[in-house]
Amino acid sequence: MNEVLIFASILSPVVLGFIELIKRTWSVPKNLVPLMSLIAGILIGFLAQPLTDLDLALRLWAGGFAGLSATGLFEIGNRRPGTTFRKKKEK
Repeated sequence: MNEVLIFASILSPVVLGFIELIKRTWSVPKNLVPLMSLIAGILIGFLAQPLTDLDLALRLWAGGFAGLSATGLFEIGNRRPGTTFRKKKEK
């Protein structure tokens, strides 16, 4: 289990950066960001096979942990209206 937590700690900033890139590129509803982060973490954990000798199930768990820690587990149930797209100020 220690390997999973270490791997999740390494993946968490990667997932956070990826989600920030998505949020700044496209308009995304705020209540979907935690779910996107979870899915991105699992996907990155799946694709990280060349970087570790962990089994597939353990990599997926580590990716899920990383995704949830990137945005905060409590935000999944938190309903927040709006989007992440920032409006430009009119001149």
